[in-house]
Amino acid sequence: MAARVAVVTGGASGIGRALAAALVARGDVVTVADLDQQGALRTAEQLRAHGRGWADGTSLDVRDATAVAELICSVKDKHGRLDLVFNNAGIGIGGAVEELALDHWNQAIDINLRGVVHGAHAAYPIMIEQGFGTIVNTASLAGLVPTAFKAPYAATKHAVVGLSLALRAEGASRGVRVCVACPGYVDTPMLDNVNPGLPQTAAGTQAREAALRVQHRLYTADRLACDVLRGVDRNRAIIVAPAFARRAWSAARLSPSLVQRINASRAARIQTEILIRDQRAEEAPRTAAPS
Repeated sequence: MAARVAVVTGGASGIGRALAAALVARGDVVTVADLDQQGALRTAEQLRAHGRGWADGTSLDVRDATAVAELICSVKDKHGRLDLVFNNAGIGIGGAVEELALDHWNQAIDINLRGVVHGAHAAYPIMIEQGFGTIVNTASLAGLVPTAFKAPYAATKHAVVGLSLALRAEGASRGVRVCVACPGYVDTPMLDNVNPGLPQTAAGTQAREAALRVQHRLYTADRLACDVLRGVDRNRAIIVAPAFARRAWSAARLSPSLVQRINASRAARIQTEILIRDQRAEEAPRTAAPS
């Protein structure tokens, strides 16, 4: 099979890096794009040294529609084709709704949703013109199953699922495939960087700490990348992994009310943990021994 030409946004770390590595390993030509320019260049250099394909690194802010369009067009012009675009860049936003500022919502919308829109908007016309190509959008299990303390994140990921399925229907007769990846918890740097550059929240911190406590049992990004590429090759509309995520999705479809009750119970537990922690913090100065 001839080498395919791919672009991966958010490609310097986490799921994006794993996707780029898997593509280069099988012989594809990949542009690793990331807001972290040095990380993108370093990742591309490492992938070139260990894969059968080729990788270039470049800086990209997916919030900038013009920059995204210029990158997509430049890759197509350079290689004469555009086979795969992975709109993967995203951030984690967490917290109780009353804790969140509009900046939390705006960051989630600008990166997790508009970033995907910008990538699809740039790539889709090119793929229609050439008569082939695949757009792969990274959503989340949170885009399929309700999740407490992730309202902005869940809202944007639900939107990405809807965007992907709508675009898939339009592109099917024109040779353009669209897939959406909905991973469950994966061991990536995002777990350590919730609300990046934004005020931290009590509920978001508590939920993140709960995830980190079981981090050693989390699915690896490399395994997820294999699942995603397998799903893309099979032209799956929605790619859900790992197995526990598929079970959660099935449960949400079979009994939405049950999943909602479980989600509400988890939310209540976290709220109780926060209350206990705050009470202990208030009591600590009063019980401290005098100096």
